[in-house]
Amino acid sequence: MGPTGCGKTKLSIDLISRFFPSSEIINSDKIQAYRGLDITTNKIPLADRRNIRHHLLGDFVPSDSHPEFTPADFRSAASAAISEILSRRRIPFVVGGSNSLIYALLSKKFNPDSDVFAAPDSSAFCREQRYDCCFLHVDVELPVLNSYLIKRVDDMLDSGMFDELKAYFSSAEPESVRQSGQKKAIGVPEFEGYFRRFKGSGDDYERAVGAIKENTCQLAKGQVAKILRLRDCTGWDLKKVETTAALRAAVEGGGGRRVAEIWERQVLEPSVKIVKQFLME
Repeated sequence: MGPTGCGKTKLSIDLISRFFPSSEIINSDKIQAYRGLDITTNKIPLADRRNIRHHLLGDFVPSDSHPEFTPADFRSAASAAISEILSRRRIPFVVGGSNSLIYALLSKKFNPDSDVFAAPDSSAFCREQRYDCCFLHVDVELPVLNSYLIKRVDDMLDSGMFDELKAYFSSAEPESVRQSGQKKAIGVPEFEGYFRRFKGSGDDYERAVGAIKENTCQLAKGQVAKILRLRDCTGWDLKKVETTAALRAAVEGGGGRRVAEIWERQVLEPSVKIVKQFLME
């Protein structure tokens, strides 16, 4: 768990591919649960998954009767995936930044009509867990993360995000489906005005890109606040792993080798120890 861009996906792939091969990943990013907009929602490309099976990643197709993938949906679907993975004597890794989904899955008592993160006090949270689990909280200093996120948006645009959004806005999907939860994906509302006018200006484009960068940074800040609230209100033991140095080196262009060395020493090695200790208990 951790804010967007902190390195959760890379860490999970490294852990499973190198140290815990009998494992599978359950996606807990609510926007990535929707099918489509793979670049805009920053889904891990198939080639980067290293043959690791992923569950609930791009599986949900909204409809008129079911336009949103809710925390209750995730609780049900992820529980079924966990049971299936365990039945094959494999280890489930739940990976993603949507803390409302993580809480919905793990809390013993869950009210789908209540948003505990919006509650004024901690009494709304359930401290009891449904599963015995190990929490890896991937943490990073916000100024460093913000610089990395701004760079990542530029990389996503270079990778085809603009063309993907253009295809999305020109599709023939029913309006009720277009108004689904996927419409909340950062990039969609920011570019909507540009594409709705068909011939947006260069200024419109720059404003949209600027808004995407700002909103992505605000999303990360909010996710960090939710993680801290979850920790404080539930008492769950979140094991912190720092990616600040690795992301700073990546932003500064210190070279792939230097970034890899920092990542190995400061992120991967401590994470391996935490997970091994948990599995031995």
